[in-house]
Amino acid sequence: MELLTQFSQKYMKEEAPQVCVGDTVRVHIRVKEGSRERIQVFEGTVIAKKHGGIEESFTVRRISYGVGVEKVFPLHAPTIEKVETVRKGKVRRAKLYYLRGRVGKAAKVKENL
Repeated sequence: MELLTQFSQKYMKEEAPQVCVGDTVRVHIRVKEGSRERIQVFEGTVIAKKHGGIEESFTVRRISYGVGVEKVFPLHAPTIEKVETVRKGKVRRAKLYYLRGRVGKAAKVKENL
């Protein structure tokens, strides 16, 4: 067990981004296409957080051209450049899966002031 924690500590980020369920975040991902590398931005609402430690991940949902798109990001992945919090959300649930069935203003999350 101690060997496993030493191994995972080596790959964990020093300053992991603070991501909470309900927040609107902008995730900067390093994408490799052939020999070139670029930064791709994915902005949406965090609807879930899972696990802990090195395998911690969060799910971000957005509506793109009328279609709901969800991406799961490992928090400590080296491909994630940075995570910006655009706005804080005020929610009373740990998982916001109910947003999948809502469209437009009904899919909004209240802002925490």
